Amino acid sequence: MGHSESELLDVERIREDFPILQREFDGEQVVYLDNAATTQTPEPVVETIADYYRTTNANVHRGLHQLSQEASVAYEDAHDRVAEFIGASGEREEIIFTKNTTESENLVAYAWGLNELGPEDEVVLTEMEHHASLVTWQQIAKKTGATCRYISVQEDGTLDMDHAREIISDDTAMVSVVHVSNTLGTVNPVSELADIAHDHDSYIFVDGAQSVPNRPVDVEAIDADFLAFSGHKMAGPTGIGVLYGKKHLLEEMEPYLYGGEMIKKVTFEDATWNDLPWKFEAGTPVICQGIALAEACDYLDDIGMERIQRHEEQLAQYALEQLRDEGDVETYGPPAGKDRGGLVAFNLDSVHAHDLSSILNDSAVAIRAGDHCTQPLHDKMGVAASARASFYIYNTREEVDKLVEAIDDARQLFA
Repeated sequence: MGHSESELLDVERIREDFPILQREFDGEQVVYLDNAATTQTPEPVVETIADYYRTTNANVHRGLHQLSQEASVAYEDAHDRVAEFIGASGEREEIIFTKNTTESENLVAYAWGLNELGPEDEVVLTEMEHHASLVTWQQIAKKTGATCRYISVQEDGTLDMDHAREIISDDTAMVSVVHVSNTLGTVNPVSELADIAHDHDSYIFVDGAQSVPNRPVDVEAIDADFLAFSGHKMAGPTGIGVLYGKKHLLEEMEPYLYGGEMIKKVTFEDATWNDLPWKFEAGTPVICQGIALAEACDYLDDIGMERIQRHEEQLAQYALEQLRDEGDVETYGPPAGKDRGGLVAFNLDSVHAHDLSSILNDSAVAIRAGDHCTQPLHDKMGVAASARASFYIYNTREEVDKLVEAIDDARQLFA
């Protein structure tokens, strides 16, 4: 039996924590459906940011005064909280704070890839990868002589796992796969892919940008060697990302950035590196953002990640059903009834996605339009761009209905 929306989340109560959702444009209350790009930030996280700057602001690990000591403890504790959130038993030593998922991908590509990859090696990705993964490994492969190979996406938007087993081989050094596609909504079997990779003595990097914010993720259960995600997609602030890495791998890797904080001893001739995770956090780090991200973890855990997942999936299924009833709307990714994340990419016949987004904006409906940083995937789908509605904890069925009504307005305008 399915769950009703009220059984899943007290959405109206949650919406009270997000004043921005009360904004109006030309008398229309905003319907924010661009959560795969950036979620809104709840009051407890905003207050954490404000409180830090009001009461604790100081640099970390560099001062003996009380403000620095308090900031250092809070910043270190934030690493532990994030580790707990994703099931990393190595705690702070396995959690590197970066700017975003993209920087986390680059950190591994440069710190590990430049040193470990060679002409005999292959990096296996998927055809649905975000540019943060695809372009990064593509360019590292060019620098090292390695080869990139891509697991095929089937017509229903799922990975061809037979093809995955075929191309992941003893020549594979790294498998980099998106957990949940930001275009198709496909939930990839990352645990199975990890098993295949490890059977060939390869590592696996999981892009969790669209999974960690909205479903339970346990890095040890899926046996990820590396996993990355961003704070701004999970009710946290911008400017903070996370790289999880197995401790023994991070210990073996060379630093990605050099400078202050990441060193232990420096002479005019050489330097030695600090302990984990500070070895990879050169310069003044993202102190306030990290502390606020920990608060976002608390906020989401208080709601319940299983409930968040069910809520998003329910809204996505409802949106798919409503759009499916419109004969001139094409949706992408697994069909209704299949396991998928909380987003729907679509196109309205004879209307460019950018034009559709602009018209929806006139009705205060905010969606995404473009290639969503998946140009090769859109080429494979045979479209230049798509519109995308993506949902989060504060969205409702009524907002999906408003989306469908606004699409009908666009249809009439172009009739």
